[in-house]
Amino acid sequence: MSGIDVHFWPDDKKISVRSGTTLLDAGRKAKVHIRTRCGGKAACLMCKVKVNDSSSKGLAPMNVNERLKLGSQAEEGYRLACQARVIGPVQVTIPEDPLKAAIRAQLARQAEEDDLF
Repeated sequence: MSGIDVHFWPDDKKISVRSGTTLLDAGRKAKVHIRTRCGGKAACLMCKVKVNDSSSKGLAPMNVNERLKLGSQAEEGYRLACQARVIGPVQVTIPEDPLKAAIRAQLARQAEEDDLF
């Protein structure tokens, strides 16, 4: 039996997994870093990933717990990697770490200010 392709962005890494594998486990197998603190128990909400509409069919429907935890973000295409189970080919975008994003934004502001002087 062949596996199901999972494609992680922005790392551009692909991995083939068995149906029912969580995105968190697929990410680990592909050596893609998905932040988590709770070990996949849907407690920390750090493992949010974004799935575009056409790829959402590659994941099993959200369980009640995941939908409650994500709230309105569920409608924006976010899923919890520890809860989302692969059932078909899927493309997943891993959001930038908030701390890294803040540092990058600060460095960009500093560079703009340096350009002014």
